[in-house]
Amino acid sequence: MYAETFATDTAYKFSNKYQARGLEYVVAEESSPAKFVLQHLLVAEDDVIKHWREDWVYQEVKQLQFLHSAQWRPVMLKPEEVKGQWTQSVWEVDDAPRYMGTASWIHADGKNYWENTTDAPLPRREYTKRNDYNVMRRGNRIRVTDTGWVHEQDNDKIVRKNGAPDRLLAQEKGYNIYRKVDDAKCAVAKNWWIKNKTYWNTVRKSWDALLKDKSIVHVQTKVDNKLLYQYLFDTQNEFTHQTVTETQLPGKITSILTRFLQ
Repeated sequence: MYAETFATDTAYKFSNKYQARGLEYVVAEESSPAKFVLQHLLVAEDDVIKHWREDWVYQEVKQLQFLHSAQWRPVMLKPEEVKGQWTQSVWEVDDAPRYMGTASWIHADGKNYWENTTDAPLPRREYTKRNDYNVMRRGNRIRVTDTGWVHEQDNDKIVRKNGAPDRLLAQEKGYNIYRKVDDAKCAVAKNWWIKNKTYWNTVRKSWDALLKDKSIVHVQTKVDNKLLYQYLFDTQNEFTHQTVTETQLPGKITSILTRFLQ
């Protein structure tokens, strides 16, 4: 649930509250003492929709800083700046970058939480509906509960222009509440991931290779009037129906991603 709470201009028209529910399967695709890759999958009756991904890396010095207008800048932090910290990176449905932030997990007084503030693109619930701001400064607080976890947000909606100070447009409060359910409810998603993880792990590795040496990352919204995830979902179908082989797959995916990277 999200609701705007403050605006700098008294004439500002607050957006409607946003609320949605869903069933989501989260699979630990990679798990080690220093790194976790968590893939989210939406379950809609007998259908499965690949959703966002989050990576957690311990003491990660390589960060990807969001600027604005689908542009990111790689930065290198000093080891002492991330000592004892975990970096969360969030990635799109098509595994394109969204945002990263680093902080320490706090375990005190019976509470377990992680909190960080970082710049990010507009959320999916807004980027197709409005263009009056271009940066969301996310105040993320992730708190582990007895039944799952809560993602609490205090977000600033910012207008950013090169050579000018940031301008705050509005603020909002957000809550995403995750509660554990019986695994049987997500069996269709579990089976879907078993069948499709080879493809999407190849997409993830292709992104990693392409982003490795970029000084500025700029992802175009469309190429030939088609969205990136549409190309990737089409290629997934080709791979599923064996018209693209596992040997051909990395080259085809890299070719698609390269067209979207400026």
